[in-house]
Amino acid sequence: MKSITPRCITRRRMLANSVRLAGGIALTGGLHGVGASCGTPRNFAPQDALDCEIEITVPAKYYEDGKSWVHARAGIIPGAGENGQPAVVMTLNVFAAEGSDVFPEVITMRTNDLGKTWSEPRAARALAPRIETIQGKPLTPVSASDFFPKFHHAAGKLLNIGHTIAYGRGDLNHWLLHQYRERHTIYSTYDEANDRWQPWKRLFLPEEDRKFFFHCAAGCVQRYDLPDGDILLPVYVFPPGSPNASTFVFRCTFDGHTLRYADRGNELRVDEGRGMGEPSLTRFGDEFFLTMRNDSRGYVTRGKDGLHFDEPKPWTFDDGQELGNYNTQQHWITHSDGLFLVYNRRGANNDHVFRHRAPLFMAQVDPERLVVLRDTEKIVAPERGARLGNFGVTNVTQNETWVTVAEAMRNIPDHPEKLTADGSLYVTRLKWNRPNALLGS
Repeated sequence: MKSITPRCITRRRMLANSVRLAGGIALTGGLHGVGASCGTPRNFAPQDALDCEIEITVPAKYYEDGKSWVHARAGIIPGAGENGQPAVVMTLNVFAAEGSDVFPEVITMRTNDLGKTWSEPRAARALAPRIETIQGKPLTPVSASDFFPKFHHAAGKLLNIGHTIAYGRGDLNHWLLHQYRERHTIYSTYDEANDRWQPWKRLFLPEEDRKFFFHCAAGCVQRYDLPDGDILLPVYVFPPGSPNASTFVFRCTFDGHTLRYADRGNELRVDEGRGMGEPSLTRFGDEFFLTMRNDSRGYVTRGKDGLHFDEPKPWTFDDGQELGNYNTQQHWITHSDGLFLVYNRRGANNDHVFRHRAPLFMAQVDPERLVVLRDTEKIVAPERGARLGNFGVTNVTQNETWVTVAEAMRNIPDHPEKLTADGSLYVTRLKWNRPNALLGS
């Protein structure tokens, strides 16, 4: 397997006052120690506070004929790497230069040595677009996109869940989103023996629910796998005739081959923008937490069983001001001793960036008040004029969590002096000072 060695941009302690990346990008601020409200025992002294070093690497880049990468997300295969370490497999979508959300190809790459080297990016042929009949419309191109891989321990499989996007034209150079916007939740498993993804399949829903769940998507979502192997899968749904999406959490079973729907929780909705989309789920302590995208602002809620949740509230900082994230996903970093949110927002000298989708921030969450602690905010991927709105988070080992994101070279600034991006793929490695007890040793 031919390999590539990533370029390391910077290493730094998160408690450092500032650091400067290549191109003069300054990262400032600090990550304070985790307080008792965030899960750290009260008898921990300040020197015992949860802390991490940040290392930003660039294993590859892609910007060709206006195309670039998006949806960079990775999953581990325990013990499949060198010296008993996990292998890490990533998928990305090629983002076409024309049209809206046109993803003509899925790319995959792998590292067996915790990111020291990576395989060369290559097309995942089993995840290629298909031509289908959608709502009686023949010759409709359908792409697989927005995948978020995660290892399913009960089945011993790397399971990648995403959704379909249907387009209205068969010409690869002029795809447009299909007016019916039918979407399906889909999945693929990784064939470790042959180093390839299996052809994607659809998650089938009960017949009586299919009309309501006509547009049912699990793209860009963090799922939660229960100890018994059942999967809590957040989805967002556009009911027929509704301009606003609702969020549900499905409970699914997975036997290593087939993902099956079993149950669902309550409907979460807000009647503004396009409703609730791209939800991500985690568990911290004895509660589940769900974060959701909305056109105007991000939302968050909590629940006890992972299926049913309280009324969502807008994300705010601990001083009461809104977070400033809008029309863009957010994801969780879950450590046994602290809960964190990864997001982007307004107000970071980034008005020239499409939807303020760069830089990418990380901050600690107070799970009791459901607020982001402003003083803990830190940049984990730099702003260079391109958007960083479609990203992933992966707990790789007890000592490392990775944030993965690619510079999407669309809707870039008109001012050349504000664009230094080149389609880089960032793998940001968070190296914890205390092991994450949520992962095995």
